[in-house]
Amino acid sequence: MTTAGAVAGGAPVRVLLADDEHLIRGALAALLGLEEDLRVVAEAGSGPEAVAMARAHRPDVAVVDLQMPGFDGVRVATSLRAELPGCRVLIVTSHGRPGHLRRALEAGVRGFVPKTVSAQRLAEIIRTVHAGGRYVDPELAADAISAGDSPLSPREAELLELAEDGAPVAEIAVRASLTPGTVRNYLSSAAAKLGAENRHAAARIARAQGWL
Repeated sequence: MTTAGAVAGGAPVRVLLADDEHLIRGALAALLGLEEDLRVVAEAGSGPEAVAMARAHRPDVAVVDLQMPGFDGVRVATSLRAELPGCRVLIVTSHGRPGHLRRALEAGVRGFVPKTVSAQRLAEIIRTVHAGGRYVDPELAADAISAGDSPLSPREAELLELAEDGAPVAEIAVRASLTPGTVRNYLSSAAAKLGAENRHAAARIARAQGWL
């Protein structure tokens, strides 16, 4: 496809694709490969691999799935902002919760779109992001505004995330460098704010809202 970006005669936009679903990632790479001004230079199937591939290939734009093994797209964005500030991050997701969008924007993500977007539209958004613009799916943005902010403090969210896999308080305390009593206080506060009967239920609620 001939594109406005290609007409300018500049170098193609170097793109990293990160998605743990190989079939989706491969199909997207093939479709974006039809765009003359875009070039997929690397692919990754997990959060850590996405960061490693970005370090190795230094893409202009990283198109990252929100939910991936290792760590999620928001953490990838946080790492890339620190290590490769010239790389713009665009998150695609099939799990768009209001909290996810807020966390993504705080991490410096330049684009946030659902996986239902067409490849042609995604190519346009990649160009927008590369040019320094920002694109957030209007429906996801409206949901985030109506949902309001997370009631959790950063420390409460951190400890709920550590508690999510069923870890005992003593283990969470060691990992967070806090006393067990302090951990219990934070987790009790988080559960109360979310109307949950215990820390495990609170973690599930917070995850469902995209606050973790």
